[in-house]
Amino acid sequence: MEQKKILSAEEDLFGKCPYVTAQKVLSGKWSLLILHHLDGVVLRFGELQRRMPDLTQATLTKQLRALEEYGLVERRVYAEVPPRVEYSLTEIGGAFGKVLESLEAWGRQYISFLSQRGESGSKG
Repeated sequence: MEQKKILSAEEDLFGKCPYVTAQKVLSGKWSLLILHHLDGVVLRFGELQRRMPDLTQATLTKQLRALEEYGLVERRVYAEVPPRVEYSLTEIGGAFGKVLESLEAWGRQYISFLSQRGESGSKG
């Protein structure tokens, strides 16, 4: 008897629904920040880590591998001693720059909202 893999609703919609696809690809806690730091620049691992001091080396490695697997980040290794590794956005990863700009604008608006809400006191 042939066993059929049962897909979750999310897995079934991955690659079909733009919202589910975006949520899956960006599911890592640090994905957005990594994409932000790589937007328009090429960085070595150490530089990325310095820009995100709260992120452990293991977590950064895991997140970069996931973003690389999804095709958003390119990892380039140079045959040097010691090896030099650089990270950059792929073409589709670079296209995310417009989304980052929109998220930044919304984030600033929301920070302002929180500030105003704090001044007037929150009801709850």
